[in-house]
Amino acid sequence: MGLAIRIIPTMLVRGRTLVKGTQFNSWRSVGTAAQAAQIHASRGVDELCILDIGATAEGRRPDLNLVEELTATCFSPISVGGGVRSVDDVRALLASGADKVVICTGHNEVDNLVRDISDTFGAQAVVVAIDVKHGKYWTRCATHNTECDAVLAARAVEKLGAGEILLTSVERDGTMQGYDLDLIRAVSQSVNIPVIASGGCSSYDDMHQAVKAGASAVAAGALFQFEDATPREAAHYLHEHNIEVRL
Repeated sequence: MGLAIRIIPTMLVRGRTLVKGTQFNSWRSVGTAAQAAQIHASRGVDELCILDIGATAEGRRPDLNLVEELTATCFSPISVGGGVRSVDDVRALLASGADKVVICTGHNEVDNLVRDISDTFGAQAVVVAIDVKHGKYWTRCATHNTECDAVLAARAVEKLGAGEILLTSVERDGTMQGYDLDLIRAVSQSVNIPVIASGGCSSYDDMHQAVKAGASAVAAGALFQFEDATPREAAHYLHEHNIEVRL
């Protein structure tokens, strides 16, 4: 029996504001981070992913006070990304209640940081976000093209010690047109670490298709924010389609 598939709501924040965009653009406020976290916590989600999309671009470190506030009421594992530049940042985030950190600073820039985090805290603590556009790995909120093929990037970060890959199709992000199944399949088949499918989820069936394509977890933002959908209902749907989940 394999590991249960995880269903992960993704919260994109800028400061303390919950935001949502399309294809990593046109960010708009859709609420507050604290309120959204409390709602997810009340639903007993498998895991929660919180990404501060403005931290790196604005030269900010992670907001530790916000992380402490959000993790105080949520007892599910939480991954936090945005503004992470050093092992000390990771140590501070873990001390503030995060269970994992999400890194996305560039295929070359990130090498030493991923290795150092993995060596210091273990591979389970580091998730590398691979944002893909036109088949290439993009960084800095999809404004910088590393010119590295997504599959090669995935293999590289696995060797560096990444415990998981958060794989996002930039073109599908926020569109609710379904995950990029070809991308998920290609990356999942090329690595031995879990791949979290992200970008474009519009339904529970999209999640089912992503799992069939090789994803170990499915992340969704717009589906849970704008539709009458919940992680628990998603879990029941997957269970009914013979996918092992936590119920």
